[in-house]
Amino acid sequence: MDTQNPSAPSRAQSAVVGNPTRSRHHTGGVIHENTRHTTRFVVIGNHLTQHKELSLLAIGLGCHIQSLPTGAGADIKSLAARFPEGTTRIAAALRELETHGYLRRERVRTPTGRIITRTVSCNQPGHRRRPADTNCPAPQPRPAQPRRAEPRPRKALPAVPQPSSTAPALHQQATDLLTGLRRHDPRLLLSATDTEHLAPGVIAWLEREVTPTAVRHALTADLPDDPLRRPAALLAHRLTAQLPPPPPYRPPATPPPVHHGLRTCDSCDRAFRAPTTETRCRDCRKAAVTHP
Repeated sequence: MDTQNPSAPSRAQSAVVGNPTRSRHHTGGVIHENTRHTTRFVVIGNHLTQHKELSLLAIGLGCHIQSLPTGAGADIKSLAARFPEGTTRIAAALRELETHGYLRRERVRTPTGRIITRTVSCNQPGHRRRPADTNCPAPQPRPAQPRRAEPRPRKALPAVPQPSSTAPALHQQATDLLTGLRRHDPRLLLSATDTEHLAPGVIAWLEREVTPTAVRHALTADLPDDPLRRPAALLAHRLTAQLPPPPPYRPPATPPPVHHGLRTCDSCDRAFRAPTTETRCRDCRKAAVTHP
């Protein structure tokens, strides 16, 4: 009969000795069943997925953005259309990712001259490499420019349509319309000089029988989401490019007939209608011609 070795640890004791951090009564915790991915996967660092300062929404959003192909929409509107959290929570999560270096947004100019916002996702904050390696392109260095002693002269505003009338009432109406645009969009706050330049263009619209409400809608509808660097230039362009045609020709109205007041004939005292230059009625005038 075999004898037991009292110095040999039991199987449960061996597990505890081999892994001191494992409790003998440990039954909870995550267990991974991993299968190797061969297609449609992205490598994401634990420094993001286990970040101690990022919210769960920011971590999930950061993982989603890193999995997107180059050129996919990653702005607030696109993400709000994809997820149910809404624009406010998504915007807050994007700011968290920007604060910790996982995201940055750059304003770049396209070959056509348009200014767009480009979202750059960095899978390792602080480590910029070639775009093909990390999908985190570094901006092209700009050549150093000497400091200007004087500010660059401001480019003149585009010309606006000129009206045929200079009535003070129309000018005041156009000025009030332009100064009130800021109540519809705070970005349309105009200076006195810009307002004076744009007022003739608004008068030209009013002369073409366009109501002030229609002019205001044409100037404020479908404005871009990006900040307006020079709102007066945009308004001048709209006043010129969207100028409606003149109203249809209307012949002048026929003047109403003249109604003279009643007068008393100096010869026969009969009442008759005639201009103030006539002192006798028609019959008395005829009698005077027949019997001078």
